[in-house]
Amino acid sequence: MTKILIVDDALTIRMYHRTVLQEAGYEVVEAENGMEAIEKAHLDSFDLFLVDINMPKMDGYAFLTEVRQTEAIKSIPAIMISTEAEGRDRIEAFRNGSTSYLVKPVRPDVLQQAVALLSGGGAS
Repeated sequence: MTKILIVDDALTIRMYHRTVLQEAGYEVVEAENGMEAIEKAHLDSFDLFLVDINMPKMDGYAFLTEVRQTEAIKSIPAIMISTEAEGRDRIEAFRNGSTSYLVKPVRPDVLQQAVALLSGGGAS
C-alpha cells in the first residue's frame, strides 16, 4: 500500500487530507511540522510527502531542503501544498525540491489525481 506523510501544522487540514487520501486507499501518517516529519521520514518508509509551506519549528522549504540532502529519502516525491498562490512561492517550492505544487483549498479529486501521478499511479 502506498504510504503518504502529510506535513501540516493545521489539524483541520491534516484531517481533510487524511480523509481524502484514505478514501482513495492510501495509508497516511501525519506530522505537525518539518522537524517531526524529518524524524518520521527516518524511522519509516514513505512513497510521497504532502507538505505545507508555513509551519512552526521547520517550514516546508527547510523540510524539503533537508530531505533532498539526505541520501535515504532524497528521491521521495513531494507535493508542496499551501495557501500561497504567488508565483514566487511556487518557484521557491521547486527550488527547494518540490515535485509538484498545489494551492489550498484543493478539491478531493485534484488531490487524489496529483498523489496518484506521483506515487506510481494508485493507492495499492
